[in-house]
Amino acid sequence: MQKPEANKQTWMEYERNKQLPFAKEENEQELYDSTVQRLLKQTVGGNRQDTIVKPNELWGAPHIQQEQAFSDLNYVDQFAQPASAAEELLLDIRGLEVQLQAKKPLTVIDSIDLTVKQGEIIGIVGESGCGKSVLSLSIMGLLADGMHIQDGEIWYQSRPMHQFTAEQVRRLRGKELAMIFQDPLTSLNPSLTIGQQLTEMLRRHLRFEKQQANREAIRLLQRVELPRPEALLKAYPHQLSGGMRQRVMIAIALSCGPKLLIADEPTTALDVTIQADILDLLRQIRDEDQTSILLVSHDLGVIAELCDRIAVMYAGQIVEQGTVDELFDSPKHPYTEGLLKSIPSPAKKHERLYAIPGVVPALHERGEGCRFYSRCHLASDICLKHQPALIGLGGQHAVRCFAAEQEGRISNGVSAPATSTAIGRN
Repeated sequence: MQKPEANKQTWMEYERNKQLPFAKEENEQELYDSTVQRLLKQTVGGNRQDTIVKPNELWGAPHIQQEQAFSDLNYVDQFAQPASAAEELLLDIRGLEVQLQAKKPLTVIDSIDLTVKQGEIIGIVGESGCGKSVLSLSIMGLLADGMHIQDGEIWYQSRPMHQFTAEQVRRLRGKELAMIFQDPLTSLNPSLTIGQQLTEMLRRHLRFEKQQANREAIRLLQRVELPRPEALLKAYPHQLSGGMRQRVMIAIALSCGPKLLIADEPTTALDVTIQADILDLLRQIRDEDQTSILLVSHDLGVIAELCDRIAVMYAGQIVEQGTVDELFDSPKHPYTEGLLKSIPSPAKKHERLYAIPGVVPALHERGEGCRFYSRCHLASDICLKHQPALIGLGGQHAVRCFAAEQEGRISNGVSAPATSTAIGRN
């Protein structure tokens, strides 16, 4: 039986580059894993539907157990589907709920439904404590100790990440999913040089040799417009300015060519000119690489500048979502309206800056009803006793609010269907 072309190409590539010797069992395991991952990527991507191979056709791995091979290749076959379905929807989050383990389990985020398409920039906006970062960490599989996904699903390229083992998630993280963290000074290791931290990803995921990894690291630093990249490889994080550290974090995130980039407050604590440069860089990454970006921020100005769609989070839930034009021109939720009113502008220079009264409720203070009840000027008894569902308005606009529906601010609103492409659920 002739070996499929994809498997043959995989073998020839490793043979040519000589990046993996095959004498040791651990290196045979690496080859096997790489082959399975490559076949999975090609099959789910829809480019080749004939690349599923039998376990004995995985070359160079005599120590691999047959049971593992059958399991992995059945897994590949399970998620093979046409290219149009797999390529359009990169990330699909369905009814996600994350809990914090305590004497009484506390819900951190819940009822999260969100989709991200290839090349799309989605903004996640809300005050501190609304669950934006927890959502990001859930996708990356980096939840803190004591937190876990209690319910819901996370599908990445039609693959069920919520069912992945820790090792399967680790293989995706950094290579296909990357994240830019809030504070680069605390995210970068102070005891390692920039070069060591940047080349680690290249050597682990792409199997680059040391010199090849250094050349690629220099190219990445040039791409994020950092001067003297050769010298920067030997520098430590504390020797760089805040803007330079943030660019290094972006270079690390881009090192393996991820399909999804999560940027968690990437412009926090940066001055306005550096902020603009970072936003331009993110836009350039999307345009050149068709990388999807999930941009987390509390700054609506940053969100409006860069995003295609926006999801507004409050107290662990998405309370409104839609396109940038829909939310800025016609906000429906009182919380969204409050956020927009609180944006300073020259036109308001003689007015007192608006602030939403009250604070975001703590985890143990969330009642059974609407979580914005205590701060809402439109609240009624139904808001106190019942939790509103996310109601679709047509198109991509949806809102979670009883008052908006009762006052006729929703025209022809219907409950969003409970499917993977829905913008909300009851």
